This record gives sequence, structure tokens and C-alpha cells, in this order.
Amino acid sequence: MKASSVIGIVVGCLGIAMGATMEGSNIAAVINPSAMLIVLVGTLGATITGTSFASIKAIPKLYKKAFSPDVLDLNGRVTELVGFAEQARRDGLLALDEAVSSIADPFTRKGIQLVVDGTDPDLVAAVLDAENDAMRKRHSAARNPFMQAGALAPTMGIVGTVFGLVNVMNNLNNPSSLGPLIAAAFLATLMGVGSANVVFLPVANRLKELSEAELHFREMTLEGILAIQAGDNPRVVEEKLMAYVPPKDRAAEGDKGSSPAAEKQAA
Repeated sequence: MKASSVIGIVVGCLGIAMGATMEGSNIAAVINPSAMLIVLVGTLGATITGTSFASIKAIPKLYKKAFSPDVLDLNGRVTELVGFAEQARRDGLLALDEAVSSIADPFTRKGIQLVVDGTDPDLVAAVLDAENDAMRKRHSAARNPFMQAGALAPTMGIVGTVFGLVNVMNNLNNPSSLGPLIAAAFLATLMGVGSANVVFLPVANRLKELSEAELHFREMTLEGILAIQAGDNPRVVEEKLMAYVPPKDRAAEGDKGSSPAAEKQAA
């Protein structure tokens, strides 16, 4: 579900808010400008120090990615690769040269182009594995700011609480003000721990999950490309690739769409 990350954050915030309300707390009190400034801006500054401006500028896109990820159609990719296998088995690998320009996915396009160019299978696997390794490193670097923010926000909350408690100590001669001041001091810790465990770390974990799903998708594609190059029977190619599709997501035998190459042959 595309909106699962947004729903999760909303449910988490609602659960905290409802629990606090049942305890008699005033949720509006959480909106404390000084605590927000210390925790959020302080966390941002510390995260910039530990990463780079380029990583920080990519954060809005990564939030969008986490909340609305691209759909990876495993069954559709199986159909596409089986279609290429049928065409290659019928007309030869060079016949795929015409299809290369129409392949939307850069990873698949590169693999098929290498096959058409007659590249050694081991080299094809090495080139595409290198692409996967590079993608894995890029994704790890991209989610690093969220991991750092998740680690730093609670500490920034403690910094805010310490400042608040210093203010409490400076007002010991006014006992009536101590209660509100102590409560305001601990709001910074609440905000730091809450933002880390409801937003920053969950988003980082979501991005990791999406990265692993895309890597799985690419590994299936690589398996199909190598099978096509080896001249495997299209039925064998399909069986190999369906192993990458979770059983619950596999299309029933009667519901499987014909590959483009098979439809062309039938016509």
C-alpha cells in the first residue's frame, strides 16, 4: 500500500495523543517554540555536520519516495523477460536489438544491450552486479541522514531539557512557577524521542525496505537476462523467474497474460 508510511505516522501520533489525553495532559502544550527550535533545528544542524548539503537537499524527495514509492511489478517483469526469451529463441539474440530502445527500465535495457552485443555471460553478470552494488551504496548514503537524525534528536531533546531545568533552578524563589517550567523543560525530551521514533527512524527503515525490494527486482531481472543469453526455453525462464515472486502474488495459470512476443506469434 502506497500510503502505509503516512498512515503509520498518523496512527503513531494519534496513539500518543490519545494516551496523553487519557492521562490528563494537554496536547496543545507540546507546541512549544523553544523546544521545537532546539530539537528540530539543532538536529538539522548536527545532521548537516555529519553528512553533506547534497544529502540534506535530497530529503524532500526521499520523504516522497517513502510515502509514495514506485510500484515494482514482478509479474509484469516476468512477462516482459519471457517475451524476450521467446523472441530470442525464435529469431536469435540479435533480434532483440530492435526491442532495446523501447525498454523503459535502464537496468534491463543495459543488460539486453550487453547480450545483443555478444558480451561474455560472466562479464554481463559482473557489469550488472556492479550496478546493483552501486545502487545499494547510493541508497545507504541516502537514508543516512534519517538514521543520524533518529540518533541525534533524543540527545537534542535532552539538551533542551537541561536548558529548561537551568531556568527552573533560576526561579526557585518563585515556587508557583516551578511546575509549568519543569513541564516545559521535559517537552524537549518528549519532542526529541517522539520525532526520532515516530518519524526519522521509521522513514529510514522504510527506505531500507524499498531498497531491498528494488534489489530483489533487479536480481530477478539479472537472472532472466542471463537465462535469455544462455538460450533457455521460455518456459524454463518463466519458472526460474517465478521463484522470485511471492506465492500469494503469482498469477493463476489461467490469468497469466501472454507475452508480447507470444501474442505476435499467435497473430
